[in-house]
Amino acid sequence: MEGKIVDSVIQERKTFQDRGTGFKGKMNAPLFAWPWKNLGNFKYLFYLALLAKYLYSTTGEETKENNWCFHILLLFYLRGHVYQLWSAYNYMFFLNQNRRISQAGIDYKQIDAEWHWDNFLILQGIIGALAYWSFPSLTNIPFWDGRGIICCLALHIGVSEPLYYWLHRLLHSPNLFANYHWLHHSSKVLHPFTAGHATFLEHLILCIVLGVPTLGTSFIGYGSISMMYSYILLFDILRCLGHSNVEVIPHYLFETVPLLKYLICTPTYHNIHHMDTRTNFCLFMPVYDILGKTVNSHYLDLHKEINSRTNRRAPDFVFLAHVVDIMSGMHAPFVFRSFNSIPFSTKFFLFPMWPFTFLVMLAMWAKSKTFLFNFYNLRSRLHQTWVVPRFGFQYFLPFAADGINKQIEEAILRADRLGVKVISLAALNKNEGLNGGGTLFVNKHPNLKVRVVHGNTLTAAVILNEIPRDVDEVFLTGATSKLGRAIALYLARRRVMVLMLTQSTERFNKIQKEVPEEFQKFLVQVTKYQAAKRCKTWIVGKWSTPREQSWAPSGTHFHQFVVPPIIPFRRDCTYGKLAAMKLPEDVEGLGSCEYTMERGVVHACHAGGVVHFLEGWTHHEVGAINVEQIDVVWKAALRQGLKPM
Repeated sequence: MEGKIVDSVIQERKTFQDRGTGFKGKMNAPLFAWPWKNLGNFKYLFYLALLAKYLYSTTGEETKENNWCFHILLLFYLRGHVYQLWSAYNYMFFLNQNRRISQAGIDYKQIDAEWHWDNFLILQGIIGALAYWSFPSLTNIPFWDGRGIICCLALHIGVSEPLYYWLHRLLHSPNLFANYHWLHHSSKVLHPFTAGHATFLEHLILCIVLGVPTLGTSFIGYGSISMMYSYILLFDILRCLGHSNVEVIPHYLFETVPLLKYLICTPTYHNIHHMDTRTNFCLFMPVYDILGKTVNSHYLDLHKEINSRTNRRAPDFVFLAHVVDIMSGMHAPFVFRSFNSIPFSTKFFLFPMWPFTFLVMLAMWAKSKTFLFNFYNLRSRLHQTWVVPRFGFQYFLPFAADGINKQIEEAILRADRLGVKVISLAALNKNEGLNGGGTLFVNKHPNLKVRVVHGNTLTAAVILNEIPRDVDEVFLTGATSKLGRAIALYLARRRVMVLMLTQSTERFNKIQKEVPEEFQKFLVQVTKYQAAKRCKTWIVGKWSTPREQSWAPSGTHFHQFVVPPIIPFRRDCTYGKLAAMKLPEDVEGLGSCEYTMERGVVHACHAGGVVHFLEGWTHHEVGAINVEQIDVVWKAALRQGLKPM
C-alpha cells in the first residue's frame, strides 16, 4: 500500500510536473531579483548599521526609537535560529527517515539556489526599521497587552489568511507563475530554507501578509513587544513546518479532534501543493482551501500513510564512515547545510562551537549507536553513509578497541538484516591492528549475506595510477601496512625501485618474498628518512613531521594514503590529496562533501565499495590486498563511470 497514494498524486499533476523548470530562462521580470543580489555577504552590513546606531544611542540619551534597532537585531538572530534548527532536524535522517515525505536527497544545485535563503529576513528588517522610524508613535508600545494578542490573531485569521490564499492562487496564474513563482517551485525537495527561496516581489507580498496583524494591531493601539515577538516567531515556525520534508504532526490528532484538520497545515499538506500545483494554496489554515474548493482529495490518506510507516527503505550500499576530529565533526548536514556542501576546512565560526562539540563527543563515547549520515541515489539504487560515532584519536586508544569493533560489528549485522548488498569500511574502521581489515567480522560471521569491503584495492589502484610511468624510484612510508605492501609489490613488478621505510627486517623480508625472484631486487629496506634525500616521488602512508619532510629534495611530489593527511610544510614541493574518485554523472540527491573532498568526489575506499556493488561481485574484500586484482578493479571503476581526480 505504501507509495500508492503518492503515485496517484503524482499522476494527477502529470501535466504540471515540469512546469517550474520550463520557465528557468525568465529571470528579467521587474522585481524578480533582489536589490542586493551582487553584494554577497556584504548584505549583512544593514545589521551592522543597526548595531552601530544602537551602540551609539547607549552612549547618550537612549530613546525607545533606538531600542527598536536592538529588537530588530534580536529578532533576526532568533528567526535565523528557528530556520537553522528546523534545517538541522530535517537532516537528522537517523531520527526521521521513516517519516520523510519525499525520499529524494537535496543536491548541490538546490543548496546553491537556496544559498541566500535569508534575504527575506533582511527585507523585513529594513521595512520594520522604516516603519518605526517613520511612525515614532509605534515605538510607544508596552511590553504586554492581552488585547493585542486577540486583535493580532483576529487580523491574521480574518485578513492575512484569505489575502495570502488569493494572492497565492494569483501567483499560479500562467503569467505570474512563468515570471516569478516558478523559482519557488524549482526546489525539488522541500526544506525549511525553501520557504525563503522566492523572488523579491513575492517577499514584498509576504511582508504585507505579515505586517497586517503586527503593524495593524499597533496602529489600533493594542500593540506590544511580546505580541511582535510571539507572532513573528510563530509565523516562522509554521512556515518551517509547512516546508519541512518530515511529517511531525501525528494523524491520530485529526481523528481525536477533527476540527484540527481545518486549522493546521501539516508538512504533508504543503508538500502536496508542490506535487499538485492546482491545490492546497493556504498559508496555515486549510479551511480556506476547503472554502475555495482547492483541497487535494488525497491529503488525509497520504498523511495517514506517512504516519503509519514502520519499515524504512533498505539501502543497497552502505559506506561505514567515522569522524576524523572534533572540528570535522561539525562538517555534517545537520549542523550547517551550506558548510557541509563544500569541502571541509577550518573556519573561524567553528571555534565558538568547539566546547559544545567536545561535550557531544563525550556523550557519544559514553553511549551511542551508528547513525545515518546522508544518502544519494546511483542508477536508482540507494547508497547511504552510516557513521560510527567515534573520533579519529579514539581508534588509537588500546582500551577503546573492543568497543569500536563491537559498534562496527553491529553495523554490519544491521546491514545484513536490512538486506544491504555491500558495506564498505572507511579508513580507521578497517585498521589492520583493529580488526585485520575486516577479516575479524567475516570470520566471526561466515554466513553473512552482505559483502564486507575495505575498498583498499581501488585505493591502491588510484595511487599507482597517479605515479607517472617514467618514475623509476619511489620512497614509501607505511611500507608494511596493507596498502604499503600492495603498492610496493605492484611497483616492483613494474621494475620501479621502492625504498621501503621500515624498522622490521622480518616484515620486509616477508613482503619481498611475495614477488618473483627477478623483481626482489627492486624492493630495498631503508630505516631513515635520509635515504630518500635524492628521491622526488614520495608515497606517504605514515604521518610525517616537518623535520621528516625536510629530507625530500626540492620538487618532490608527496602522494599519500594517511588519515588525516600530512600538513604541506614544504613550499618547494607539491602535495597530492588522499586517494579519491569522482562519482558517475548520474548520481542523484548528493549534497554533502566527504570531508576535504570536492563536490561529487569520494574517498577511494568509498568508491571501491561502490564499484564492488555495481559490478555485482559476491566475494568479501577483506584482509590483505590481492595485487592481481588492482588492475581489474581499476578498469571496472572506469567502466562504471567513476573518474580519477
